[in-house]
Amino acid sequence: MPYATHSAAERAAMLDAVGVDDPDDLFDVPDSVRFDDEYGIEARSERATRATVEGALEDSADMVEFLGGGHYDHYVPSVVDHLSLRSEFLTSYTQYQPEVTQGFLQALFEFQSLVVELTGLGVANCSMYDRATALGEAALLADRVRAVDGDRVLVPDSLPDRVRSVLDNYTDGPDIGVDTYPTSSGTVDVDALADSIDDDVSMVYAATPNARGLLEPDLSAVGDVADDHDALFCVGTDAVALGLLEPPAAYGADVVVGDASVLGLPTTYGMGLGLFACREDYLRQVPGRLVGAGEDAAGNRAYTLTLQTREQHIRRERATSNICTNQAWLALRAAMHAAWLGPDGLVELAETCVTGVSDACERIDALDGFTAPVYDGHHFREALVNCADPDAVVEHCRDEGVALRTVADGDDEYLAVCVTDTNREQVDALVDALAGYGGGE
Repeated sequence: MPYATHSAAERAAMLDAVGVDDPDDLFDVPDSVRFDDEYGIEARSERATRATVEGALEDSADMVEFLGGGHYDHYVPSVVDHLSLRSEFLTSYTQYQPEVTQGFLQALFEFQSLVVELTGLGVANCSMYDRATALGEAALLADRVRAVDGDRVLVPDSLPDRVRSVLDNYTDGPDIGVDTYPTSSGTVDVDALADSIDDDVSMVYAATPNARGLLEPDLSAVGDVADDHDALFCVGTDAVALGLLEPPAAYGADVVVGDASVLGLPTTYGMGLGLFACREDYLRQVPGRLVGAGEDAAGNRAYTLTLQTREQHIRRERATSNICTNQAWLALRAAMHAAWLGPDGLVELAETCVTGVSDACERIDALDGFTAPVYDGHHFREALVNCADPDAVVEHCRDEGVALRTVADGDDEYLAVCVTDTNREQVDALVDALAGYGGGE
């Protein structure tokens, strides 16, 4: 955003208008958390700042990325930028006034409808911050609606640390315990899960594709274990994978959470877009906001925000979340991307995520010193690769302009490879970089 600086006189006039002498007087920051040191950032003009940033970017390595790990790059059609960057969308605040935001509300309703169709569940909101916050909200919902008191949720031992950290924060206040159940050969160990669960468990979580890139083969059995103990069954997934997979409601999911930023957003490494859907029984417990459809006074179809459960809108003790404004624009972009793809395009994109990583693993497995994939099963976007020294391979590939990461699985460490539609044509560079390491010696 271009600089919009004020002169000393202008600032003095504004301070005088509000009756203070210093901008710090406008903020009540406790001394215990007030930063009173120097930031060490040299003041620069707009032109100098642009030159500094451009110079830093030019010095950055131009690498082909196969990182994955929760951040997935799919091609976003230019129509998404051209439409979503229109001022009436980009500058819109929460759509409180339906009489002037029908277009935006309709797009959000379409986003909800997309999630409902993909998950098979009755209700979807619009939307969550990311996959991790959606899982946290699911744990809170389970704690509120479960008929029998439960103070634990169960998650797989492969749950990424960053997701677990958010879940721990969400469950700390209501004193909900978070425990893990074992996985075996990369997927849920159903028998071990059955041994881990008891009647004090309010929710069981499993993801497909999971943190190892595998599609879980028997989620209906996981749902049966949860149902046997009256626990909610929560499934984690993403909007592209759902284009190819069976709707989670078909195998007993009560709640579906996951990543919708795979549609409409480039790889952001921070900003996300979560999806949240559940059975209609839990309609009044859904976090965030919903867009409802009805009729106006003239009998025309009309949209409005409904069942807003933020503490800003209802009594604090009845609120269920604080998910708010910025997610609406991201959901808008996801809806635009999905509409542009259409059902066939979404399936085609999902199939690319299966065949791309499968083909890459076949080529990597042919190299001396590499075994891919580590686990048998169907993979989606990602797979683990076994080699003698994964850290050394990552360093070597970085020098060759290829970005990879390592993944710890129990006591073992592996390479992780992520292939999508945007880097599939660069698999040659990946294979050449691995082959140039010397066959893992």
